Amino acid sequence: MNRIIELRNKHRIKQIDLANQLGWHQARLSNYEHGRRGPSLEDSRAIVTALQALGVDCTLDDVFPPKHEGQAA
Repeated sequence: MNRIIELRNKHRIKQIDLANQLGWHQARLSNYEHGRRGPSLEDSRAIVTALQALGVDCTLDDVFPPKHEGQAA
């Protein structure tokens, strides 16, 4: 699970704007947001960096919270 959509919406960032900041197609970002695909560590870091560039004060753990014991994968 990730919080990309939640953070985007909270900061009024459109999906297309974040995708453009990343240099990706919107569909790729959508797949990550909806859990259809899991981003690599490199892509996860790129997402955080792009969110930060768009004004979101966040860390990797904010966007991709660590799983805790007993939490479903």
